[in-house]
Amino acid sequence: MVNTSVGIVTTEYVEFDLELQLESGRLLGPITLAYETYGTLNRDRSNAILVTHAWTGDAHAAGRHHPDDRKPGWWDDMIGPGKVLDTDRYFIVCSNVIGSCKGSTGPASINPRTGKPYNLGFPVIMVRDMVRAQVLLVDHLGIDRLLAVIGGSMGAMQAIEWGIHFPERVRGIVPIAGCGRTSPMAIALNAVARQAIFNDPLWKKGNYKPEHPPADGLALARAIGHISFLSDRSMQLKFGRRFSARDGLFDFFGRFEVENYLAYNGSSFVDRFDTNSFLYLAKALDLYDLAWGFESREEALERLDCPSLWFAFTSDWLYPPYLTEEVIAILQKLGKPVEYHLIASDYGHDSFLVEPEKFTPKVVDFLERRLAEAEKAVTGDG
Repeated sequence: MVNTSVGIVTTEYVEFDLELQLESGRLLGPITLAYETYGTLNRDRSNAILVTHAWTGDAHAAGRHHPDDRKPGWWDDMIGPGKVLDTDRYFIVCSNVIGSCKGSTGPASINPRTGKPYNLGFPVIMVRDMVRAQVLLVDHLGIDRLLAVIGGSMGAMQAIEWGIHFPERVRGIVPIAGCGRTSPMAIALNAVARQAIFNDPLWKKGNYKPEHPPADGLALARAIGHISFLSDRSMQLKFGRRFSARDGLFDFFGRFEVENYLAYNGSSFVDRFDTNSFLYLAKALDLYDLAWGFESREEALERLDCPSLWFAFTSDWLYPPYLTEEVIAILQKLGKPVEYHLIASDYGHDSFLVEPEKFTPKVVDFLERRLAEAEKAVTGDG
């Protein structure tokens, strides 16, 4: 991987003074979107790639906000000069989804009608609603057609929705470790996580004070999520059966190292994410079905005209490969331009973040082909 960076970046904010009609029938507005951009939009505005983030991600995908930041953006190893998403060639956009707490309008935002936080008065949103809000941003940036939409997990779902509902606005999609509809098992895991929050007395049916969140419930909910992101093999490699060196083996409250890991990730998550946003985004994941509003998945996927590049990972048990392969089979039956790769990895659902080198050469090739198509369209040669 090329060791270059986009450097110091700034999160930008745009407000849309309108009401967005949601899939639920409710209206949401005005809407603020947080976003970051990397690279330069070319003269023809034909080199823009939208990066879509996962469940608890944000707009800060690359670079650092301050020179002393401990970590760069969440996909920094992918975005930058000479990297997979090469900022010398492409203009990269990453926005925070609505429903989040990372700068875009969500349940922690102020409801203009009451002057107080929405909390559970915030409408239930779907992935499709997130994409409709992103369309507003792309229009704001003056981009008629995206070169590609690429993302993992919930980001993959957004990419799929772009291809189905805005086929004229995108030249290609790259869904990574995603699915066409959430499985009952994934919904069950989210249900247990939700209950952990509901059972915390500080949750107060969503009316907690920001300075006193239901920390125990949210930490436990996040720990449940972390288990689903890993795999048996990755836990063996990372932790084995090692017992904490600080605890006695027969101390009743002594912990294995895997327990310490879950406890740490759960408690640190409380400091950076809003509980109600966690719940709303989990609900959006549960509701996801690309066939929503259609008679069948076939009818929905018939609308996907652009080339698509899909990746699944052998050890992913949150969104196992068969869920992706169901969609691939339909696309192939419909004669759509689709490419699918099953990547061998031991790192579970997080494989796309841990071992990107296993699939990124195919992404580079896919994007180069889309760029060549865009250039031909501009010159009239294609």
